[in-house]
Amino acid sequence: MGVDYYKVLQVDRNAKEDDLKKAYRKLAMKWHPDKNPTNKKEAESKFKEISEAYDVLSDTQKRAIYDQYGEEGLKGQVPPPGSGGFSESGHSGGSTSFRFNPRSADDIFSEFFGFSSPFNGMGDMGGGGGGAKVGGSGFPRGLFGEDIFGHFRGGESSNNVIRKAPPIERTLPCSLEDLYKGTSKKMKISRDIVDSSGAVRCTGGLRFNTCCRKSTQVEEILTIDIKPGWKKGTKITFPEKGNEQRGLIPSDLIFVIDEKPHSVFKRDSNDLIITQKVSLVEALTGYTVELTTLDGRTLTITINSVIGPSFEEVVKGEGMPLPKEPTKRGNLKIKFNIKFPAKITAEQKTGIRRLFSSS
Repeated sequence: MGVDYYKVLQVDRNAKEDDLKKAYRKLAMKWHPDKNPTNKKEAESKFKEISEAYDVLSDTQKRAIYDQYGEEGLKGQVPPPGSGGFSESGHSGGSTSFRFNPRSADDIFSEFFGFSSPFNGMGDMGGGGGGAKVGGSGFPRGLFGEDIFGHFRGGESSNNVIRKAPPIERTLPCSLEDLYKGTSKKMKISRDIVDSSGAVRCTGGLRFNTCCRKSTQVEEILTIDIKPGWKKGTKITFPEKGNEQRGLIPSDLIFVIDEKPHSVFKRDSNDLIITQKVSLVEALTGYTVELTTLDGRTLTITINSVIGPSFEEVVKGEGMPLPKEPTKRGNLKIKFNIKFPAKITAEQKTGIRRLFSSS
């Protein structure tokens, strides 16, 4: 029979499609030449043999011929069963024949995973497109999630994990009022959806080709619920809402909250800060602050204390809602900018001296 493809893939003769895929995924990742730089010739031979075995056993017609006639039958132009090339008695019939044209090992790998070489740039730990990723264990992971250094720790590799496309982040500007009260925002996105087959057969033959991939662009409305008290940098994730690509899990779409500047208030964590301009007379004799809150209420705060350069009035419970306890709020801090007169007369100076000396 020549090469035993079942033995090459380490499966039994009744192996189903899922068994073949699982076996090919494990062995192709193990013997990919780029992963075996110290024994590249042996790896290339093994990789080619594994790919040819998968190519034959995953194709119903090729597998039927192989099971009946062996490798020699595939490569010796034996006609497929029932095609008329051989009758049941073994006599030659019609002229139809089957020619076995093995596909490139790289093409099979690329079709299966979406990449021809996942191991290039493995030393790049910065998270680039072709580099290794760092897994939750702290050890680098390849593009398909396999634990490259797993054998050093005696653990099993996770070769069955398909790589996920990197997340897509977009800034979501929000007003301070939005973050104070909470709101909902609608975002329209456009994304590519791959058809159920993931690819179509090229008209030139049986070879799958990623260039022939069918995809449709669809529009979708996403609703983002902004919670009271959310801060700049808060992330809202929509799992796998990126473009669909063959061989990849779609990206997560992440919106990152940004805070627009406000004309009156500044935010300091859960506190709100406002600065009031007051004259020297108001600073010394008293001042009343009137302001409109972020939810539209009117606040009146009377200050009878002397307002110095570092004076700050704190109004408790009038700041931003606490994200985890929105019924509670931070504080409102009122700061002051005292306007001193540009000049005063001699008479005014005398009066001021007399006033403060008497006190």
